[in-house]
Amino acid sequence: MNACNLSLFRNALLIAALGTSTVMAGEWPEYRGPNHDCVSAEKLSPWTSDPKVLWKIKMGPGFGTYAVVGGRAYVFCEDGGRETCVSLDAKTGKANWATPLDKTIHEKSGGDGPRSTPAVDGDYVYVLGTYLKLACLNVSNGKVVWGHDLNAEFAGQSSTGGIKQWGSAASPVIDGDLIFIVGGGPGKSLMAFEKKTGRVAWAHGDEKLTHATPTIATIQGIRQVIFFTQSGLVSCETTTGKELWRYAFPFSTSTAASPVVSDDIVYCSAGYGVGGGAARIAKDGDKLTATEIWRKKDIINHWSSSVCKDGYLYGLFGFKQFGTEPLKCVEIATGKIVWSQDGFGQGGVLRVGDHLVIQGDKGQIVMCDASPTAYKEVSRTQPFDMGPKDKCWNMPVVSEGKLFARSTSQSVCLDVSGK
Repeated sequence: MNACNLSLFRNALLIAALGTSTVMAGEWPEYRGPNHDCVSAEKLSPWTSDPKVLWKIKMGPGFGTYAVVGGRAYVFCEDGGRETCVSLDAKTGKANWATPLDKTIHEKSGGDGPRSTPAVDGDYVYVLGTYLKLACLNVSNGKVVWGHDLNAEFAGQSSTGGIKQWGSAASPVIDGDLIFIVGGGPGKSLMAFEKKTGRVAWAHGDEKLTHATPTIATIQGIRQVIFFTQSGLVSCETTTGKELWRYAFPFSTSTAASPVVSDDIVYCSAGYGVGGGAARIAKDGDKLTATEIWRKKDIINHWSSSVCKDGYLYGLFGFKQFGTEPLKCVEIATGKIVWSQDGFGQGGVLRVGDHLVIQGDKGQIVMCDASPTAYKEVSRTQPFDMGPKDKCWNMPVVSEGKLFARSTSQSVCLDVSGK
């Protein structure tokens, strides 16, 4: 079954309404999870044999990952040249509905299909396409509730910056009653929309967009959204859009990894000769300031965002080392590389308790300890049927006792409940 073949979906549109106002433990409502940090609330034990494959389906290309809420898995993929948001039954992989939204990108070196991940909140699922089309869909039937064309309505950056070469890769991010995106034109590059109505809550700035998804965090007691733009990091108060601080950081060709927050330290990284760096955020009266504490060219996340635990970053560090890029442990306060393990390539990393779950670009799923002591692998499996042109440049997701992963041609769900 092709999960992105619309002809197979159109008979499944009339289904019972679904949606809750809160995220349940273990659910994964958006890119980088419920707390915007790539950390799952699940309990995960190492597996000693290959986990049971609950389902495996064909899927059109795309480089985002899954949002999993209320027994449904939502994903953004290409079908017939259109970017299509798909709702699947998380237990069976059967399609509930599929909604085509816009044309997609066909790009020889990067690959075809949308690059972003849906975000789910209550009765609605939100998607941001390659060409800056933002849409709110009903979770029960996939019908469009509201939408915006950032290019047409807000002089969006369709032919400048990151959008020009590989298309927008940023996912919509939800916090409270707002959705945050970057990509509007002069005077409104940083934007927040009311999630229920689609009305613009605030917009300002003349920043040029990158491929990076914004990060939500509370630093020095202030809730903020951190945009990774071509000028560097720009942090704004979530409810008002008031600028809180800036951290100048170079841009060259592409910036894709989201900022990572650990207490009062914010880490960021970019490829193409830039490297990584970290700033400490301090409070002086009612003002916040960002002071760089280190910057190193050999600390590079190409596009996979790192995770943090107890002051240590864990991620795929390297640039265009396809098939070999190492998993590294890096002290976030100093940039010191604590250990490095080759053999992963460009994929994705998340943390589940005291373990890391890594998807390598050859489709391997690996679990290891999230410890600065040493690299210790505890489990490994290969659930994909990899063709010569297939890529696994995606982040795996663990939710509701299941592991969801995808390549550019397949999607799989594994039982990791340990039951």
